Amino acid sequence: MTTPADGDQGGLEQVSSADRVPSLTGLRAVAALAVVGTHAAFGTGALNRGYPGMLLGRLDIGVAIFFVLSGLLLFGPWVRAAAAGTAAPSVGRYGRNRLRRILPAYLLTVLVAYLLYELRPIEPNPGHTWAGLIRNLTLTQIYGDYFTGFQHQGLTQMWSLAVEVAFYLLLPVLAWILLTAVCRGRWRPRRLLFGLAAVAAISPLWLVVLRTTDWLPAAAGMWLPHYLVWFAGGMVLAVLQTLGVRCRWPVVVPAAVAGYLLVATPLAGSFSATAPGLDADLARTLLYAAIATLVVAPAALPASAQGDLYARLLGSRPMVRLGEISYEIFLVHVIVMEIALTVVLGWPVFTGSAAVLFAVTVVLSVPVAWALHRLTRAPTTAIPVRCPPSTTDPAGRSAASDGRG
Repeated sequence: MTTPADGDQGGLEQVSSADRVPSLTGLRAVAALAVVGTHAAFGTGALNRGYPGMLLGRLDIGVAIFFVLSGLLLFGPWVRAAAAGTAAPSVGRYGRNRLRRILPAYLLTVLVAYLLYELRPIEPNPGHTWAGLIRNLTLTQIYGDYFTGFQHQGLTQMWSLAVEVAFYLLLPVLAWILLTAVCRGRWRPRRLLFGLAAVAAISPLWLVVLRTTDWLPAAAGMWLPHYLVWFAGGMVLAVLQTLGVRCRWPVVVPAAVAGYLLVATPLAGSFSATAPGLDADLARTLLYAAIATLVVAPAALPASAQGDLYARLLGSRPMVRLGEISYEIFLVHVIVMEIALTVVLGWPVFTGSAAVLFAVTVVLSVPVAWALHRLTRAPTTAIPVRCPPSTTDPAGRSAASDGRG
């Protein structure tokens, strides 16, 4: 599972506290807790308990929220530079920031997972081999015969981090295509939005090919093209943010809730199916993109500089503190949950209460994640991101567009 990978800091440098948006950090906490929730539902067998189980299972939408946040925060510097007519961000610096952001904690988690499962083996665990270790260390475990060859039981959620890394690698090329080739090196937001619509269309086209032909392997359902539409949602928000568009949460959040209630129906497929059909996969992918974008929009496009109820709840101290370690929670929670289920609670797999397992996992994961956070990177107080411009000046002449992130 996102975050996380992760709706992370988006490679943006530190800026003053006045330029930070705590509500975006709080959204990272929401996304991480949602991922923990869906795994708790899976581990206790709650996914097959009617509509309530479907609601719990669809908490994997936390991954989509992480991806939308990444699209927003990572593409933002390119958009602001284009709007201001300044130089594009340094690709080298961007790459170094990405490596520093994700690799130390990730590599340590992978090594600890392999050590723990060597001391306490479980079966089946096809990824617990030297080849699986190399694949997981290099975030290439989703390529090839992932389902039987490289999936490690303590690291099953890391597929989404592998997708994130693929997006990191693609983004500089994608930014050049959109802002230089499509927009011809000028600030043309309408043309840019049309280009992003074309990027988003890659996902449904990929699914049509995947589900109706034998051109792609089964594991291709976990590759970046399947999820580009989620990242594109955040990239669209980055453009709207630079244009000074505002979003009111009482309008979009109820729409997101309605979408979530809809995606939890059989329209998006059942959890008992080994692979979703084309219609179900399309419905789930596109609805997740819409829901996650709607959830992020009020925080990315605040209706007022003073903040509203939505921003205050997400930006509260507990949510911000959890958001700061959301990436680390994402990394460790599967291992912690397995220990919580079988050792602490002593339940057989696919039995027990999802709510209890969720609570115990969170309580145990937070100190581990905090220690991992402190060990592998300096603490931050929020996602650093510039506030949107106060006007719709097409040149983006505001503090939000000076390229400092």
